[in-house]
Amino acid sequence: MALWGGRFSTGPNEAVAKLSRSVHFDWRLAPYDVRVNIAHVAGLRRAGVLSEAVAAEITVALKELADEISTGAFSYTEADEDVHSAVERGLVSKLGELGGAFRAGRSRNDLVVTDFKLYLIDHLLEIAHESIELVTTIDEVASKHLDLVAPGFTHLQHAQPILFSHELAKHSHSLLRDVDRMKDWLSRNSISPLGSGALAGSALVPNPEIIAAELAFQGVARNSIDAVSDRDFVAEALFIFAMLGVHLSRIGEEFTIWNTQEFGWVTLNDAFSTGSSIMPQKKNPDIAELARGKSGRLIGNLTSLLVTLKGLPFAYNRDLQEDKEPVFDSVEELLTLLPALRGMIQTASFNGEKIARGVLSGHALATEIADFLVRSGIPFAKAHEISGEAVALAESKGVEVHELIDAEFSAIDPGLTGELRALLSAEAAIDSRISINGTSTKSVTAQLLQLEAKIRGYSSWIASERKRFSGMMGA
Repeated sequence: MALWGGRFSTGPNEAVAKLSRSVHFDWRLAPYDVRVNIAHVAGLRRAGVLSEAVAAEITVALKELADEISTGAFSYTEADEDVHSAVERGLVSKLGELGGAFRAGRSRNDLVVTDFKLYLIDHLLEIAHESIELVTTIDEVASKHLDLVAPGFTHLQHAQPILFSHELAKHSHSLLRDVDRMKDWLSRNSISPLGSGALAGSALVPNPEIIAAELAFQGVARNSIDAVSDRDFVAEALFIFAMLGVHLSRIGEEFTIWNTQEFGWVTLNDAFSTGSSIMPQKKNPDIAELARGKSGRLIGNLTSLLVTLKGLPFAYNRDLQEDKEPVFDSVEELLTLLPALRGMIQTASFNGEKIARGVLSGHALATEIADFLVRSGIPFAKAHEISGEAVALAESKGVEVHELIDAEFSAIDPGLTGELRALLSAEAAIDSRISINGTSTKSVTAQLLQLEAKIRGYSSWIASERKRFSGMMGA
């Protein structure tokens, strides 16, 4: 049903109606729209705009409508312009003309942004939970490989020996930063815009603070014009989703490389692989590749919103109808991708022999030579040069630098004594990296324990926030 039209001589042209129609995508907001309207009706009752009896009748009908929406018994039609008109149509069908009374004192402008915030809170917490589940899986796999050495890479070139568990767990740290951004987002954006009206506030509901508390918000927006036009919270959420997508893309890239015949580091489970329509032998890492591909889509959703927001004048503008589809798309893509990627990692088999095989290739212990000289008092710049000379000699002889004999080392520099030999192994190189962020077994074990503690903390926060908003989730 139309929510406007009294001053118009005709309805909208068919092309205009089609362009304006948003209910086919903003119907996702229907549960939140009902919950916000229930809180708004309570505000109208407290203000004396609605009697106790009328407010109770409307509230009962809205709750019935919420149940029908959740079961699919009530949905939008082709005649509905948006989620708000669909919900009002449902209410009018139950109460007649009385069904339009709940619209007093608010506008679609403040209603939609409130609905949208609640939708984002709900789904941000769900994405945070799925991210935590992925981190837990990565850490469990990493814990099983604390004794596996691997070549570390920079520029896709062999660099220094590391523990494979250290390599895996690096993704946990980046993903937890994403969860931390979600937590920060909720702390900053738990502000209710309801009561702002179209842009000037409400003359009928003077205490929006009470409604905000009922909806579990921690405060009320202090400028009604800003409140109805603010979409910073949407852009921030899309940035978080895009950043999360970038981190998932990096996981996908590594697993795609590790799964190649040339690397052979990982074998993916059949349930998390696909085949070729023409080559019967193929087993493709499509989950990993889609993790890479989806990141472009998530970045694009952020970019599209920022371009929409740029240069908007004054308060609400219809351009803001374009804020929802990028969010809906990003949310739905992530909630599909995260469990699939978790399953891929959880069921993967790692070939420890192949992973460890090349750990010393590429003169990976050259840094150990330089460090040995530094410990004897030689400035690092000079030690770096001497170590480079050792690498050059090894290359001329067609061997790795650690395969030079003691006499060859001492000929390069007398500081390269026989004591160096004990340090020229992957195990010695790894064991020497005992800093809090290093790759030694002791350090990585401590890092995994710290990650476990962080996971507990974030899981507790997610549970607490879900409980706080449970009164409106899916209402």
